[in-house]
Amino acid sequence: MKILITGAAGFIGSKLMYQLAERGETVIGIDEINNYYDVRMKFARLKECGISVPNDFYVYNEKVQSSLFNNCSFIKMSIDDKASIDKLFETEKFDKVMNLAAQAGVRYSITNPYAYLNSNITGFLNILEACRNYDVKHLIFASSSSVYGLNSKTPYSEDDKVDNPVSLYAASKKSNELMAHAYSKLYGFAVTGLRYFTVYGPWGRPDMAPMLFAKAISQNEPIKIFNNGNLSRDFTYIDDIVEGTIRVIDSMPKAEECENGVAYKIYNIGCSEPVKLMDFIKEMEQALGKEAIKEYLPMQKGDVFQTYADTTKLEQETGYKPQISLHEGITRFIEWYKSDRNPLKE
Repeated sequence: MKILITGAAGFIGSKLMYQLAERGETVIGIDEINNYYDVRMKFARLKECGISVPNDFYVYNEKVQSSLFNNCSFIKMSIDDKASIDKLFETEKFDKVMNLAAQAGVRYSITNPYAYLNSNITGFLNILEACRNYDVKHLIFASSSSVYGLNSKTPYSEDDKVDNPVSLYAASKKSNELMAHAYSKLYGFAVTGLRYFTVYGPWGRPDMAPMLFAKAISQNEPIKIFNNGNLSRDFTYIDDIVEGTIRVIDSMPKAEECENGVAYKIYNIGCSEPVKLMDFIKEMEQALGKEAIKEYLPMQKGDVFQTYADTTKLEQETGYKPQISLHEGITRFIEWYKSDRNPLKE
């Protein structure tokens, strides 16, 4: 099976690329390697997959072979570059596509809205068009728990209405779901969307709370705690997220088994055990052996009070079941954070 992974230098994408290559799939990863956050993290993740070039200078559209896996390679490429995407699909003839490329970040979408239209809307449309024009059998794409917006009912179910987003990022992800459903109906290829909840672990994004907290606590700097700490998140360890994603890649929807005869499914993917933010911080303090200096702040624009995934559908249909407890996950994360494997270690 030949699989394309977009966003392959990202947190989930790089781990997924490694796991699929290790089990023997032919994998090509692409990523534009933008500077939304420190690119050293992106380069280091690629190196974990055996992908590196001198001075981290990747030439656009040039394929780099992994030194660890002869069935894995990487190309610096943006999904909003339609000509390059079309040529790639025409040349490689992918069986499946995993679209993880997107402009991430809820708060960033408030100050830089156009970045989300380019990547999350135009870029995703380019992927959909390429899938239908070059006979891709199954597209899997990253949606987000943020689509649940102002929903007050918990846990969040895939059957809940998701028409009240509180950020442009969330709106762009809901748009992806609608666009993907239309393409599946019109052109007959299978599509699966994954509403990812809060992912953490080694190689995580530097702009997310776990990395920000670990850095601040380590350096005796204050951590910012929004809504005065009255928040909870469905924290899920990266290994569980990737394992669940692979189960979905292996489980292609069939039109005759789906609503309205459209080969399209949406799944929540999380831990289904929301954690209070203050409990998460307490675990980090214990793992680091230091107490955090806490700066309490009001709720931020675009944030939600809690996230809580109902993962029953994913568990019943794919056998997915998270294995890593919060304590074990934080312990592993902090061990990595303090090690020389962390490219941002101060």
